Amino acid sequence: MPPPSAHPGSATLADSVRLAEDGVHILDRRVFPFEHRWVHARTVEEVAVAIEDMVTQSSGPYFAVLWGMVLAARETTEDDPDTARKRLQVAGDRLIATRPTNDQPRKAVEWVMSAVAGRDDVAAAALEGAQAGDADYRRRSREMGRAGAQLLSRGARVLTHCWGDLYLVGLVEALLEQDKQPSFVCSETRPYLQGARLTAHTLAEMGVDTTLVTDAMPASLMRAGEIDALVTASDRITMDGHVINKVGTLQHAVAAHTFGVPFHALCHAPDPRSATGADVPIEYRDGDEVLHTLGRRSATELVRGLYPAFDVTDPRFVTTVVTDRGAFAPDRLSEYFGEGAR
Repeated sequence: MPPPSAHPGSATLADSVRLAEDGVHILDRRVFPFEHRWVHARTVEEVAVAIEDMVTQSSGPYFAVLWGMVLAARETTEDDPDTARKRLQVAGDRLIATRPTNDQPRKAVEWVMSAVAGRDDVAAAALEGAQAGDADYRRRSREMGRAGAQLLSRGARVLTHCWGDLYLVGLVEALLEQDKQPSFVCSETRPYLQGARLTAHTLAEMGVDTTLVTDAMPASLMRAGEIDALVTASDRITMDGHVINKVGTLQHAVAAHTFGVPFHALCHAPDPRSATGADVPIEYRDGDEVLHTLGRRSATELVRGLYPAFDVTDPRFVTTVVTDRGAFAPDRLSEYFGEGAR
């Protein structure tokens, strides 16, 4: 059941993780848009399992971690502040481990841990930190969206892959504000079909002309001159310009490079802890997930599946990295942290 403030018929994917008195409520993206079902996580461990089980994806885990940390802080009210902070860090480590490739869960934990440092009222401070982290993420997504919109011409035909969440929403809002009238082509994104169910649905709801294709079609569309730009979100971008994103991004980027289509990768900021692609752990999920589609087996019983959930796109295939401070060439990302850095 959704929290009291939410109505299942009006839930949006951009606001699908919500804190309530009785826990964290997470819109189940595995069944959206066919069902508007909410998963109720009452504990930090239940939040962690929901993330691992793909109940929420893309930006969703960031918000789930923020509110999961609040749940953890609520459980420390009988502890002294130092003990409470130690328990909170243990909870944070568990939540970060749920999706090791994406660096946003770590940032969510850092928001809360920074807020509770030196505070006696750990639970109240954790809530303040989570709220600040929520507002910061949304602000950065809007600023990044405006920067990305500057790179696209009026009427641009944009290919995207997987579900970009607030990254994509921020970009499309900026394009619409500028009356650029974009159209989007979404790859379906096997095996969870995020492109088919989440991206395409959101774009259509926003009033954007949207076409769905299978994951194997984009190269031929680029060759035919039917795509003006490839734009994806990213789970992490390294300081030397490697783009880590949903598996399949690499093949689209290589095709775009081959046929002269620019690839713009969206991220709030490059990860200063990751010098190059080799520094990023790639999550391998259970290969059995590849053998099923929407809960139904779609492959013969005679084979096994393999599922690297992300791939690494080399900087030579990346035209622009779009951040909340503007667009950078992949070999100039160090400038992001220059004068005026926040």
